[in-house]
Amino acid sequence: MVTAVQCGRMDGCFDSARKRRKYVFPASGVSTDPRSGVRRRHHLHESAVSRAIRAAARKSDIRKRVTAHTFRHSSATHLIEGGYDIRTVQELLGHSDVRTTMIYTHVLNRGVQSPADFDHLGAE
Repeated sequence: MVTAVQCGRMDGCFDSARKRRKYVFPASGVSTDPRSGVRRRHHLHESAVSRAIRAAARKSDIRKRVTAHTFRHSSATHLIEGGYDIRTVQELLGHSDVRTTMIYTHVLNRGVQSPADFDHLGAE
């Protein structure tokens, strides 16, 4: 199965084996494509994803503001902490200038560690 992320298109990838589009976040129902008039399943609207993220943050008792962009920052930071080349991260984020990507290096050399990496979690 090919996802939109793998093919680099947010309008979905065509799955030739199944003759249909694939989305990372598919909508639950079908609707009419405004360009072609064809009825098919589309991607979730960004507001639905935002509501789901806010609900998950609230349920997790996270008091800071959490958005989809938060995941972008977190992913970039973890890639850099994990030793990925800054140019690779720049390309993944779609930054035209490496100075924009360099913002994510602010946590390096500060001893910042992901809570998932703490030894005491899950140990017993």
